[in-house]
Order: sequence, then C-alpha cells, then structure tokens
Amino acid sequence: MSSKTVNYPWYKKEDTDAFFALFQNNLANFVIIAVTMLGMGFPASIVFGKVIPGAAVAVMFGNIYYAYMANRLAQKEGRTDVTALSYGISTPVMFVFLFGVLVPAKTITGDPELAWKIAVAAAFLSGFIEVLVSFTGNWVRKQLPRAAMLGAVAGVALTFIAGEMLFNTFSIPVVGLVALAIIIVGMVGKMAMPFNIPSSLFAVIIGTILAFTLGYQSPTKISEGLAHIGFYPLLPSLAAFDGMTYLFGSLIGLLAILLPISLYNAIETMNNVDAMAAAGDSYDIRECQAVDGVGAMIGAAFGGPFPTTVYIATVGSKWMGAGRGYSILNAIVFGITAVTGVIATLAAIIPLAAVAPILVFVGISMVATAFQSNEKKYFPAVAIAMLPYFANYVMTRFNNNAGEVVAGISEGIVPLGQGAMFTAIILGAVTVYVIDQNYVKAAYFSLIGAALSFVGLMHAPKLAINAAPDFAIGYILIAVFFVYCTYQHAKNTGKTEKEFIAKQHNKAS
Repeated sequence: MSSKTVNYPWYKKEDTDAFFALFQNNLANFVIIAVTMLGMGFPASIVFGKVIPGAAVAVMFGNIYYAYMANRLAQKEGRTDVTALSYGISTPVMFVFLFGVLVPAKTITGDPELAWKIAVAAAFLSGFIEVLVSFTGNWVRKQLPRAAMLGAVAGVALTFIAGEMLFNTFSIPVVGLVALAIIIVGMVGKMAMPFNIPSSLFAVIIGTILAFTLGYQSPTKISEGLAHIGFYPLLPSLAAFDGMTYLFGSLIGLLAILLPISLYNAIETMNNVDAMAAAGDSYDIRECQAVDGVGAMIGAAFGGPFPTTVYIATVGSKWMGAGRGYSILNAIVFGITAVTGVIATLAAIIPLAAVAPILVFVGISMVATAFQSNEKKYFPAVAIAMLPYFANYVMTRFNNNAGEVVAGISEGIVPLGQGAMFTAIILGAVTVYVIDQNYVKAAYFSLIGAALSFVGLMHAPKLAINAAPDFAIGYILIAVFFVYCTYQHAKNTGKTEKEFIAKQHNKAS
C-alpha cells in the first residue's frame, strides 16, 4: 500500500479512445431502447422525456462513482495506470426488460404510461435485489474458478459484441472495412492517426464521411435527427411506487422474470470485475454489485426502466491505456446529450458500420484476456464456458421468427441458450476441477447445476418447480460419476478415502 499521494491524472489522451468505445456502447443501447419503444407504441413524450433522461441519470451516477473508485485504488496501490470500470445499461437485461416486461405490461394494461410505470418499478426492484446479492459477492468470487468466469464473459464478448459488431461492420463494407482497418492499425498496431486524432474518433469521422459521400447514408437523416433536439429535464418521478402496486398485483407473474435476470446481472458484474482483476485492476466485487444495484434504483427514481452493470468492455479500455477521465467524460456527455436530445440526433447521423469496429476490438480483447490470464492447462475450461453463448446467440436472434430452423439445427440449442451465464460457469467450473483432479468440487458444481435446472434458472424458459427435469437428472448422474472418480483416484494414489476427500475439500480453494 502506498503511503504518499499519487498524481493520478483526471484525463489523458488514452481516455479519448476509451470514451468513444464506451459512449458508442451506451449510445447503441439508448438508440435500441428509443427505436423499440417507439415501435411498440410508446409516445415520444415518455421515451425522450422520461425513459432516456432517467436511464442517463443511472449512467451518470455509475460512471462518476467508478471514477472515484479508480482514484481510490490508484492511491491505495501507488499506481497511475489504474483504469476505471466501464458502466452502463446491461444489454442482455435491457432486451429482457423491453420484451419481457414492457411488452406484456402494455399488452395487459393497454396503457403505455402505466406499462412504463410497471417497468420502472421492476427496474427499481431488480436493483434492490442486486444490492442484497452484493453482500455475498466476494465469497462467491473466491468459490468460482477464474477460467469459468472469464470463459463465460468471453462467450458474451465473442458472440454479442465482437461477432455481432463484425456483422454490422460488413453490412456496409466500403464503410465498415475502412473503419475496421483504422481501428486495427491504431489500436492493435499502435500507429498514430493524422493530426494525432484518436483512432476510434478517426474511424467514426472517416466512416461517416464515406457513408454520406457514397450514398449509404441519406442527407435526410440529418434533418430527422435534428428534429429531436429539445430540452428534456432530469426530473425525479414516483412512477416506481405507482407501478409497484401493479407489479405485486395483477402483474405479479413478472416477478418470475425479475429474480433470474437480477441474479444474472449480479453475476455479470462479478464476472466483468474479475476480468478486470485479471487485467491488473482489482476492485471489490461487493461494492461494484451494490453500485450497480443503487444505480438502477436511482435511474428508476428518475424514470429509467433499465438495470445497469459493469461492462465487459472495461478490459478493452484497459488495453487502450485509459484512466478515469473517459468515465467522467462519459457521464458529462451523456447527461448533456440526454437532456438536449442529441443522442437521437447522433444515432440518426452516424452509421452503425462506422462505429461497430470499435466494439469488435473490445470483444476480441476480452477473448484474448480470458486465455492470457489463465494457465494453459485451463484453456479447455475457458473454451467450454464460451460455448453456451453461441446457443444463446442463435436462440436470441432466430428463435422468435424461425423456431423451426433452430430446432432443425439441433433440439439442444434453445435449452443450452437458456440461462447461458449459469450454464457456462457450471461447465467451466466442472472442467477446471476435473483438470485439477478435484472431483469433489466437480461433484458440488454438478449438484448446483442440477438445482439451477430444477428451479428453471438453467435450461428452462421460466422459473418453476421441476422446470428442466432431464437436465437436473443429468447433472445428478455426473455428480455421482465424479464421486466414483474421487474414490477411484484415492485408490490409485494410495491414500485413504478419508485423507483424499479432506484434501479435495481444501484443494483449489
């Protein structure tokens, strides 16, 4: 621990690249929220006047707090290379709230404003659940192997970030390929761009110019975007309390969605904080989970119906050499853009193909970190933990409109994709302990998998008793097999069964 004050900079040039990566990530989510809710029939007065400003308040709170945490860590360890945690709306959770909360609430009530209030109440409750979960955060972190956690994160990074954004990059190849080349040369090759412009900003500028010059982006997009300019104040709201009456009344069924998705969000935060620890900056998981929960509750108090989380993009920011400045700037800029309506304007003007390559880099850096931060012998565990998210991606993108196609590929895609975060961690942990020949802990995690399957947190569309019986039985059977392996291994090593089991309990703890 350092005994003197460290001159930890408020802002440095590397923060600029990281800011654009984080801003684009948050911006993309805000645009999806706006476009989707407008398409559902929610009026612009709610979307731009309440939802976007409320969500922005949550983003502002979290970014400022994580900048404070970064400075605290820098002073504690006497370092100036600490990177603040990236923070924003959780993308998977956002989709659940859009289609699992807002849609049914609006369908049942027939009232957009009431549906919004119910969703705000759900977000407030979700944040409260994550705060409660935070009390066990560090303990859980010690019990879960790093290869399992980082493998799960790498699965998200490869599919939903790097993969999805590479698809968008190639949607307009003349724009996307040029922007991708700039990102690779600037961020991977470390070559300076003209006039020392940050490579991410340079990619966005060149990509946008190409899109308009070559006709891929219509000039009318500018006027459409400017039409949203206005003043949308950040005002506290009692919507959460109004909606709570319905959430615990006629729409109590939505609670079955909130519990698993809130647990997922807490685990996502834990995984992403652990990924950052592997990259060199170790933050307190309990505090981060509490901050994410409080952020969601504060956002809900201002009308934002979406929970927040630490982003896996943090490691990408670490690779860029960012500090705390990018986080502070993101909070300031998002506050301004939300209040003025600039978010919608920028989304209309800048083509996705111009900014997608930034997140391709972020996703790939996450995958690389998952392998680099683990011993070579654990690579199989990292790889198997990544796989459930391939199923989750296919299920999420195609199952609603083409279920027969997904089923035609394999009947296992949908159940493997359901609760992918839990499945990834269970499979990864089991593999780690098998590699370590710690069959007792492999059996423990198999039984946890059985329990999660039984209640519907894995391999099932919703919470229920005996939700996925075939999977529960399967996990129990492999737990029995691992018990057999324990005794067989004890026999082969010449130890008494009691001595061997005692050693297995302590091994890898």
